[in-house]
Amino acid sequence: MSTDRAFPDPTAWPEGVARHVLDEVDSTNSEAARLAPHLTQPTWIMARRQTAARGRRGRVWVSPEGNLAATLVMRPAGEPAQVALRSFVAALALADAMALVTGPGAVISLKWPNDVLLNGGKVAGILLESTGAGTGTGAGVSHLAIGIGVNLIAAPPQEAVEPGAAVPVSVLGETGVRIAPEDFLTYLAAAFARWEGQLVTWGFAPVRNAWLGRAARLGQPVTARTMTETITGTFDTLGEDGSLILKTAAGRRAIPAADVYF
Repeated sequence: MSTDRAFPDPTAWPEGVARHVLDEVDSTNSEAARLAPHLTQPTWIMARRQTAARGRRGRVWVSPEGNLAATLVMRPAGEPAQVALRSFVAALALADAMALVTGPGAVISLKWPNDVLLNGGKVAGILLESTGAGTGTGAGVSHLAIGIGVNLIAAPPQEAVEPGAAVPVSVLGETGVRIAPEDFLTYLAAAFARWEGQLVTWGFAPVRNAWLGRAARLGQPVTARTMTETITGTFDTLGEDGSLILKTAAGRRAIPAADVYF
């Protein structure tokens, strides 16, 4: 049974940001790559249905109609490592939008590197893709696509995810709250604009501190699996470059990219 909540007015779309809502597309990140060369401002692309959605490392992303499937394509300044910090901006924006929708009873946390948890289960994921790169030393990316999937009404079954991964959950299943993807996108876009302003104005420090304040399993044992090794240790902190810092039996390790298991 769904719960009727009095949501704030979902019309406060951020200024200077475009929006395209499509009935169907292969994937919103793919559509972002096609549109990027022609865009003159940050643009959100939302699809009611995706026929070839994907997650990190080419994994299939299950997204039935009623869930949110959206991509923000933008042209951020800076080198690739700085541009990639938008994954933390997106995570904080998702947490803010989720809190607004679900109310104070829900437990929302952030799982490194790019998942959002609701009551301990995975409710949303983030996928960053560069749609082009400049040339020369220190060149930045020409466009960045930030793909976001949110289980608003349904989550994939546990057997559809790899062993050890967080249990998939949905907003409706965990809280009884039903919200249209278009309305959730408005909350998300507004929250992203606020956190993007923090990053551009003050650098990564306030984003990092806010992310750590919502980090899942901070100070607890986790396992990080890279392409070449598996590392177990205590989740100590987030590096100033966004890396995962673990305390291990062999010493402190900074891990720039991995999948994390609890």
